[in-house]
Amino acid sequence: MASLPHPIQYQGSKRNLASSILRFLPNKIGRLVEPFAGTAAISIAASAKGITQEFWLNDLNQPLIELLELIIEKPSKIADQYTNVWHEQHENSIYHYFQVREEFNKTNDPQLFLYLLSRCVKGAVRYNSNGLFNQSPDKRRKGTQPEKMRKNIEGVSNLLKGKCKFTCLDFRDVLAEVQSNDFVYLDPPYQGVSGDKDSRYFSGIVFNDFVLALETLNRREISFAVSYDGKLGNKTFGQELPEELELRRIEIEVGRSSQATLLGREEVTVESLYLSQSLLKESIFNIESYIHRVPKQLAL
Repeated sequence: MASLPHPIQYQGSKRNLASSILRFLPNKIGRLVEPFAGTAAISIAASAKGITQEFWLNDLNQPLIELLELIIEKPSKIADQYTNVWHEQHENSIYHYFQVREEFNKTNDPQLFLYLLSRCVKGAVRYNSNGLFNQSPDKRRKGTQPEKMRKNIEGVSNLLKGKCKFTCLDFRDVLAEVQSNDFVYLDPPYQGVSGDKDSRYFSGIVFNDFVLALETLNRREISFAVSYDGKLGNKTFGQELPEELELRRIEIEVGRSSQATLLGREEVTVESLYLSQSLLKESIFNIESYIHRVPKQLAL
């Protein structure tokens, strides 16, 4: 599914893992709900595969969810705006980037956000303690060419236009409204890299609150999957979800990161995917000792 359109460069996107994750979903679901939508990579892939044609995209980052809505519902408008902003950068592209960043921090204009995401270092969205976007520009490149960006935007719009609900709610408010025929895919921020002590991400979550929310989904017999912790080489990221939730933990081997490759390291990234008991009841495959090897690199 690497050929699917992807206009938003975003560190942590599940685009390269989408086909592996979708393997564990039922062939048909009523609606796909993403409380931490990010780039909506799983919804884009699910639409292309025909698993469902109804989606709820939510993210607490309001400019990001507004950008997704523009891409999906008004592709020509956002593509034209991106082209204009991109072409303004030629005389002094670094200075131009900082001008756009300053304007974005004043207005939260999602049209400016697309250019920043395309141009910033490693597609890594970072904020300071005041909640202002503070990522630096990648000095080696000027961002996605406008023609390629337009093609990606139109591709996503063709897959999702008229099929989505857009919100920027707390994830618990979203989960409270899901229905029995919904499938929920949760991809919260990595633990330990967001929150009060580290504000790099837009917003973090409290581990115990998240566990309680999953317990509620279990009681309601809602099918869901969670991307949560992982490891790079011998280093583990994040606290595993408790056994009391009775989730099945799958390890998906991602491959070597681009950073590991640059440093000549052999470290392999592995991400965990937790499957709910309700989902396992619907599954038709044997998942015992499952590790899917994806021969692609994950951008860190």
